[in-house]
Amino acid sequence: MTLRIQSLCIDSTDPKVPADFWEKALGWRRTYEADDEIVLEPPAGSPEEGVSPDLLFLKVPERKEVKNRLHLDLRPEDRDAEVARLEGLGAERVSVGQGPEVTWVVLADPDGNEFCVLRALQAD
Repeated sequence: MTLRIQSLCIDSTDPKVPADFWEKALGWRRTYEADDEIVLEPPAGSPEEGVSPDLLFLKVPERKEVKNRLHLDLRPEDRDAEVARLEGLGAERVSVGQGPEVTWVVLADPDGNEFCVLRALQAD
């Protein structure tokens, strides 16, 4: 099979808002920008370049109203430190029905898109 995922598309009434957040959150580079779309890609020469899908932020007329059906799960080295850093960038903790016993933290970016910060991987 010759298919691969090229982009994860994220709708927004103002693509600059989520793109600015995710550019700082992931340390990715902006490779294209127009009024109606912005593309973020992994850093040039990084192990993710050419492997991870791009993030494509698209301008749409309607605002987000319900929980995302697709979201990012991020795996940090230190969950609590990353949550604090992301909150400093403008993310907010949100509830999507997760209970207090879960090992991840649910956040929303400044445009309201939910994502999870998972626990650190345990060494084998």
